[in-house]
Amino acid sequence: MLRAGNMTRSIDFYTKVLGMNLLRTTEHPEQKYSLAFVGFGKGNADGQSEIELTYNDGVDGYDLGTAYGHIAISIPDAYAACKKIKASGGNVTREAGPVMGGDTIIAFVTDSDGYKIELIQH
Repeated sequence: MLRAGNMTRSIDFYTKVLGMNLLRTTEHPEQKYSLAFVGFGKGNADGQSEIELTYNDGVDGYDLGTAYGHIAISIPDAYAACKKIKASGGNVTREAGPVMGGDTIIAFVTDSDGYKIELIQH
């Protein structure tokens, strides 16, 4: 689960920039929060992982803290993904290339709330 400072902005990043699908949303007005679930599948019935985005009413930003590292997503082509992410207005913070000391191709992007996402080419 990631806390979102602006739900629309976060959904746009994960769907329009990373190419995920918006799987479902729920509103909880009495409890003052909203949820959105995004993923590359069509829903959790297909066995794909999902990211839960949570917006707490009236909170537009969070301290990311020191315990959080990053989300890692396996993709077929990190080079093509970086090109598409940049063309969509996304922030590529480490271009695709081999990991230090190895040959696995990785890249890093940052979402609209500052969360780091590692793209690992499989």
